Amino acid sequence: MSEQWLDEISFNDDGLVPAIAQDAETGKVLMLAWMNREALRLTAEQGEAVYWSRSRGRLWRKGEQSGHVQSVVEIRFDCDEDVILLKVQQKGGIACHTGRESCFYRQLNEGQWAEVESIIKDPKDIYDV
Repeated sequence: MSEQWLDEISFNDDGLVPAIAQDAETGKVLMLAWMNREALRLTAEQGEAVYWSRSRGRLWRKGEQSGHVQSVVEIRFDCDEDVILLKVQQKGGIACHTGRESCFYRQLNEGQWAEVESIIKDPKDIYDV
């Protein structure tokens, strides 16, 4: 596969682009992470989400520890060419390291954040914590 398509992406000064993972079937937003050129290339080639972990300073294959892999159904980018949208099938139904389906589990309610999604699996049972 030619890599010319990567030249159309507007990476930020750190060489990163935000990537939204969305459930391909339901449309629910699961998470936001960052990708560098290599992560995006590998994701397209391998069909599984690979991100750039800013905290670890390295590539991070979604599910490498938890097994909650994201199989990529479709890759899109926005009109400004600076945001990636991954439509994925989420293995195990858990995208968040907190053990929830989505990382967006808190909702602003009358000036306070409320947790509106339950934990599917305790993180202690997913990760070596």
